[in-house]
Amino acid sequence: MFNGALTAIITPFRDGAVDEPALRDLIEWQIANGVDALVPCGSTGESATLTHEEHERVIKITIEQTRKRVPVIAGTGSNATAEAIRLTASARAMGADGALLISPYYNKPTQEGIFKHYKLIAAHVDLPLIVYNIPGRTASNIAPETFARLAEINNIVGVKEASGSMDQVSDIIRMCGGRLTILSGDDALTVPIMALGGKGVISTASNVMPRQMHELAAAGLSGDFARARELHYRMLPVLRALFIETNPIPVKQALALMGKCANEVRLPMVPMSAPACEKLKAAMKELRLI
Repeated sequence: MFNGALTAIITPFRDGAVDEPALRDLIEWQIANGVDALVPCGSTGESATLTHEEHERVIKITIEQTRKRVPVIAGTGSNATAEAIRLTASARAMGADGALLISPYYNKPTQEGIFKHYKLIAAHVDLPLIVYNIPGRTASNIAPETFARLAEINNIVGVKEASGSMDQVSDIIRMCGGRLTILSGDDALTVPIMALGGKGVISTASNVMPRQMHELAAAGLSGDFARARELHYRMLPVLRALFIETNPIPVKQALALMGKCANEVRLPMVPMSAPACEKLKAAMKELRLI
């Protein structure tokens, strides 16, 4: 249902508040450069430090500004199942095309708890859902066997896989067949995951390189892996630089260097260190992004 380069869009801030004009401009720039969908209020969008009102406002702006030109997949995850249901229902009421839900974090549920969490959300909200597996942030991994169970639920349609394990990706694809769309959750692993049968990426890097990431995903979808590899290696220095420090610190710095937003993150995030920023600038200059 969802494939290609899907941008996990940042939430721009100015003087402590959501910078709505900058967000609308970013959305227009993303669409003009060919991205296949927008994903507001993910970890790249600093959802962890948005108030509930801001969270819903960012999703609403994204839906309004996009005007159905590309799908909007709202980040609505929580470690509390009831809150995830509320956020997902709200996104559906606003007109989102789907929802991205991170696996419950901090409370570290068992595989049965993870399964029941997603099953209950799917039962309460009739919306296409993408399950987000990122053990580095949640402290638990969703096992391929659990994905196979989730794939039996009609409105669970996809996986954002960020375990970093190609074995895990292979097992999910093997066990789930065509029932789930597998999307990379790691920009640098997009090509290998697509070579295994993935359908694209929910991308941080496409905030900065929307056209290039769209072209890479399109090449993979068409089976042109020579072209996909060429683009991958061309972008690789920037892909690495965007994760020198914790996401979204570098991507916000990069967009600030491009004049797209203020270089403002919310505590406990802090602006990029000077040495890391110099490495990011060098990589961006090499690719003529600045």
